[in-house]
Amino acid sequence: MALLPPALEALIEALTELPGIGRKSAERIAYHLLAAAEDEALGLARAIETLKRQMRFCSVCNNLAQGELCPVCTDARRDRASICVVERPTDVPLVEKTGYRGLYHVLLGTIDPLEGVGPAGLAVEPLLKRVREGTGKGSVREVIIATDPDAQGETTAAYLAEALKGAGVKVTRLARGVPVGSSLEFVDEVTLGKALEGRREL
Repeated sequence: MALLPPALEALIEALTELPGIGRKSAERIAYHLLAAAEDEALGLARAIETLKRQMRFCSVCNNLAQGELCPVCTDARRDRASICVVERPTDVPLVEKTGYRGLYHVLLGTIDPLEGVGPAGLAVEPLLKRVREGTGKGSVREVIIATDPDAQGETTAAYLAEALKGAGVKVTRLARGVPVGSSLEFVDEVTLGKALEGRREL
């Protein structure tokens, strides 16, 4: 016999689907929401609904956007001579903390043959198009590859370096200040900044 009302159990089960949330944490959150003022709890629900309805990928760089373009692509003050290529939208704020003020391109993943993910499954072609069009205008001069220093990230970096040969841009890779096998998500901004400063040409 179930001890919890179905509505409460359903919320707890839904919360356990979130990364890093176990059963105990889910129960604490659920009880907090139950005890919270109605405006607070429903405000969270509305925020989630707004997020799902309004957030999308930028039509230029695949960063998160609440409209056609992301804040980076609409900022005329950005240095348009460089494009930093990252795996995920969550990598963009991490690189931003280093003081980098160029443009971005989010691949939305990495090449992973074991998972059946090839270049066609990533936003590679739009990157190549941006570079070709940008070099034609004389603006894009460097592509910084900031994929994770794991097997998939290195494979993706090597593929991009080869694909960008002859494109008229310098292709660089983050320096080894980023530990091999780690994710940018867990690298502090000082280490990431040093890696960005010490990037090398591929």
